[in-house]
Amino acid sequence: MIVCVCNNISDREIRQAADLGISSIAELRKELGVGTMCGKCVSYAREVLHEHIDSKTTITEVRRIPQAA
Repeated sequence: MIVCVCNNISDREIRQAADLGISSIAELRKELGVGTMCGKCVSYAREVLHEHIDSKTTITEVRRIPQAA
């Protein structure tokens, strides 16, 4: 889905940027141009970025792998 219409930036590109180490809107603005025109996308871009970062760092369950007998 397109997040920044002015610069044609998708949620996928924002997630890829996060995977490469981008962790703030300021960095997204600098690297991708998100929010540099009208600015209406900034809140949603921030949401996409932080949700993706949180999904990578949240451990929901620890499982032990059974040993073969």
